[in-house]
Amino acid sequence: MGMFEGKKGLITGVFNKQSIAWAIADRIMDEGGQCAFSYMPDKPDDARQKNLKRIQKLTEGNAKVAFLQPMDATKDEQIAAVMDRCRSEMGQIDFLLHSIAFALPSDLKGDTIATSREGFKLAMEISAYSLIALANASQSVLSDGASILTLTYYGGEKTVPGYNIMGVCKATLDSATKYLAHDLGPRGIRVNALSAGPLQTVSGRGAGVEDMLGLYEAMAPLGRNITHEEAGKSGCFLLSDMSSGITGEILHLDGGYNSMGSPGRLLDQVQAARSV
Repeated sequence: MGMFEGKKGLITGVFNKQSIAWAIADRIMDEGGQCAFSYMPDKPDDARQKNLKRIQKLTEGNAKVAFLQPMDATKDEQIAAVMDRCRSEMGQIDFLLHSIAFALPSDLKGDTIATSREGFKLAMEISAYSLIALANASQSVLSDGASILTLTYYGGEKTVPGYNIMGVCKATLDSATKYLAHDLGPRGIRVNALSAGPLQTVSGRGAGVEDMLGLYEAMAPLGRNITHEEAGKSGCFLLSDMSSGITGEILHLDGGYNSMGSPGRLLDQVQAARSV
């Protein structure tokens, strides 16, 4: 019997097979859980419906998939529609995964100091406020003792050149996680964040993940990068009853990289190169 047997929930933000959200959802369904999926809407004039087809390709034929529904995280009425469908097709839900983030490429790739006013508001609304909006809209459909999980990154805690405005958004997301944990605590609803190290994902590539992989491998105490499978397992843990006493927490899944106060073994490599 899987640890999600009889559990139902909503997964947001899956883009393709490399998405951390998909790694988590796939593991949940393997463990017996039922998942509904919201995804970024296709443009009205896009006859190819690329976003819909991506999620259909991943979920087709899986009996554990409740439904697929487009949702623009900047539209309260679309968030409400997804929650209404959760209620009508699944009843109360036991978990909610928030995996939504966006910044204009021009703002993401430019120095933080040059972020446009409109770009800042858009990035913050989609990447941070959307968690608050989802948590608020889901209150009537979440069961007591349910779990909410969001995906964050170390660039919200420390300066990571290249992560730029998204780091500012993640700092807000991290704080929102803690305040929502307080607000929902009386019902036993937990709110946590998973801070994964660099992985080959669409958002990761946009933030320069290729440059980070070697750094993490050299500096992390484990001496390697994490895997999608590990992200799936850690996310499942935080969404399951196994973590029933944990809330307001940021779990770092990065081989211990965040614990380092110096370059560690990377410094040994630099010194060895200098001595050649």
